Amino acid sequence: MFPRFDLAAFETADQQTRDALARDLDRICRETGFLVLEGHGVASAVIADVWQAAQTFFAQDAAAKQSVAPPYQGYPYGYLGPDAEALARSKGEDTPPDLKESFNGGPLRVPADASAAAMDFCYQPTLWPALPAFRPAWEAYYAAMEDLAARVMRAFAVALHLPEDHFDPAIADPISALRALHYPATVDVPLDKQQRAGAHTDYGSLTILLPQPGSQGLQVQQGEAWVDVPTPKDAFVINIGDLMERWTADRWVSTLHRVVAKPGQPARQSLAFFHQPGWDAEIVPLDGSDSYPPVRSGPYLMEKFQATGV
Repeated sequence: MFPRFDLAAFETADQQTRDALARDLDRICRETGFLVLEGHGVASAVIADVWQAAQTFFAQDAAAKQSVAPPYQGYPYGYLGPDAEALARSKGEDTPPDLKESFNGGPLRVPADASAAAMDFCYQPTLWPALPAFRPAWEAYYAAMEDLAARVMRAFAVALHLPEDHFDPAIADPISALRALHYPATVDVPLDKQQRAGAHTDYGSLTILLPQPGSQGLQVQQGEAWVDVPTPKDAFVINIGDLMERWTADRWVSTLHRVVAKPGQPARQSLAFFHQPGWDAEIVPLDGSDSYPPVRSGPYLMEKFQATGV
């Protein structure tokens, strides 16, 4: 049975039940780093609108999609077409490009005191396609994900025996990114080591994935085996990122995962919200150890991002 966690049940529970749920959340994050999130409270209309917006965007011809391609190498937002990225390279594995395309957008607001380095990277403008319904749907979903991520981070704090608001200062001005992903149908046999998304870990605090209900292909590594992740309707998949692994001094695990490529697969779509603490947030092991040297969230993210380009 794949791990599940009901956020609404946790938030409304009495103290004894809340403590038990927090212990369960800690166990899941130690053992697998992945869970199906129920009780999330995100409005179904917000989800339906962003699904439609993403489908409409990817259904356009190549020229329309390329009109919002990054203006230069290393620009973080816009459309990335096929052969643009190989995620396994972030883990040092040389592979062919991933079999996917994506649209990427950044924060909805810019802090007044944002540094020049932050402005040059994570606060670059999102490149909006010329589709009237796209931007409002995207921004509504992004805002819902930012709120949901903050709620999950509060549950994480309790699971780590910290005050519920412990992470609030670090995530007050998050530099999170939202990515819509489209995996075209696979007709031919993939190249050696080629996947729809190569084996990788995510970089930030946590990821909120909205998979296409009933779709297949997302897998997590458990020991030597690759285990399929369920994609139920009306639920999200949450996974721990590298920064949270550092923060918890390896108590919690940022699990290797991939989207496997096989001949004859139908097209697949998903949305991934990569929650990232503020640019200047310093990530130091919570146990006071020297398990990892301190890192700043923004520069750490930029270095990881630049390692995946083709």
